Amino acid sequence: MRPHAYDPYQQPELFRGVLTRRVIAFLIDLLVLSVPVILAVIFIAVFGVVTLGLGWALFWLVSPASVIWAIVYYGATIGGPNSATIGMRLMDLEVRTWYGAPGYFVLGAVHAVCFWISVSALSPLVLLVGLFNGRRRLLHDFVLGTVVINTSARAQLVEPARTW
Repeated sequence: MRPHAYDPYQQPELFRGVLTRRVIAFLIDLLVLSVPVILAVIFIAVFGVVTLGLGWALFWLVSPASVIWAIVYYGATIGGPNSATIGMRLMDLEVRTWYGAPGYFVLGAVHAVCFWISVSALSPLVLLVGLFNGRRRLLHDFVLGTVVINTSARAQLVEPARTW
C-alpha cells in the first residue's frame, strides 16, 4: 500500500487555512452555479409572458437542469488541469487523491454529489470533521480518498528528486 502523499506533520503549510478557504471557495462556486440558473429562470419567465403562459411549463426543467449543471461543473473543473473549481482556484486550493494524483471528471462529479449528500444530512456539522484531523479532510474526502491542499504552499515546496 502506498503512503499518503501529503503529510500534515512534515508539510503543515499545505493544510494551513484550508477549511476557511474551502468555505469561501464554496460560496464563490455557489455564485458561479447560480448565475446561469437565475438567467434561465428569467428567460423562462419572459418566454412565458410572450407565449401567454405556455412557456411557464418549462419551469419544471429548472431543478433537474440545476443538478446536472452542478455535477458537470464540479466534474469538469476538478477534472481539469488545475484540479480545482473556480472558487478553489481563487482561494489557492486544489483537490488531490490521497496518493497525490490530480482529480478527474468522475472524481469531481462524485465529490460534488457526496458533498451535497453529507451537507444535507449533517448540515454544517460536516465541517467539524475537518477540525479533528491533520489533513483538514471532510467526511466526503474520507469516503472518496481525496485531500484538499493549499496550492500556493505546494508551489514553494521543493519536490524530491526521483530515485529511479
